Amino acid sequence: MLRRPALLLILDLVAVVVFAVVGRASHAEDVAGTLATAMPFAVGAGVGVLVARAWRDPLAWRSGLLVWAGAVVVGLALRVLITGRLPLSFVVVVTVALGVLVLGWRGLARLVAATARRRVPR
Repeated sequence: MLRRPALLLILDLVAVVVFAVVGRASHAEDVAGTLATAMPFAVGAGVGVLVARAWRDPLAWRSGLLVWAGAVVVGLALRVLITGRLPLSFVVVVTVALGVLVLGWRGLARLVAATARRRVPR
């Protein structure tokens, strides 16, 4: 699994959707609202993937940082264009939550890969 960049990059999209699902669930919103919330941040993560060329090494911290930055910066810019507002509390939640999710899956994957390498007899 760790050698399939496209599959790994899908986890960035999953991270964005998880963010939206958890956020919208806390406000008792519907599925359409969840997708509307996720869309700008998914686009931003996609921009981050392109800028980072993340398909080359999806587990690299550089890739994760650029995907996270893209999701936050582009996502928030699109969000303000769509909604016309940008509460500071939302900016903080987006930045922290997407950081934990986008960088978190990479950290877990790197840990699993390192553990697997240690278990293989040489």
